Amino acid sequence: MQYKTYLFDFDYTLANSEKGIVMCFEKLLAEDNYPTKTKKEIKHTIGLAMPKAISILTGETDANVLHRLQKQYSVFSDTCMTENTHLYETTVPILKKLKASGCQTGIVSNKTRRRILQTLHKENIADLIDIIIGTENAQKPKPAPEPIWQALAALNADKPHSVYIGDSITDAKTAEAAGVAFAAVLTGETGYDAFVNYPHIKIMQSLQQLC
Repeated sequence: MQYKTYLFDFDYTLANSEKGIVMCFEKLLAEDNYPTKTKKEIKHTIGLAMPKAISILTGETDANVLHRLQKQYSVFSDTCMTENTHLYETTVPILKKLKASGCQTGIVSNKTRRRILQTLHKENIADLIDIIIGTENAQKPKPAPEPIWQALAALNADKPHSVYIGDSITDAKTAEAAGVAFAAVLTGETGYDAFVNYPHIKIMQSLQQLC
């Protein structure tokens, strides 16, 4: 294979967790008396760093308020996120193919590492992932390049032989800033045309087209 290390975003790339995310935000907005947002408005924030997503949906900018709302969101997430997160049918086959070929795999996400691990353990595929960089162990959130650099350092991998796969412009910007190749997958809320102006090796309908 062309690359030795494959790093993936999580939400809308390896798994569809929009139902759980929408549920949590709907509860958060309702309980704190913020204006209702449509499901489409909420889905457009998936993949952003949580403080930014909360700020967009609530209009809040104060760091203390955003921190409180994020903790409240996490409480809701504990009750409904993992059971409403499902891997795409192409996820396990592509991860198994990469591992069988001797490649390293990782997840670099603005979701928490703890929450990602819950889904991996639920699906019995934790052994297919070598490293997870989530919000609680990332030096900075995406689109900063640091999370990808952290993953590469942990795997002793180099940039020229590494690729990042994601579904959003945040992912494209992260890969570009980190100096690694980027492959876009159209399983999220971002369409083909949005990726054209960013460096990429391919734009895929699904992970099946990765290799």
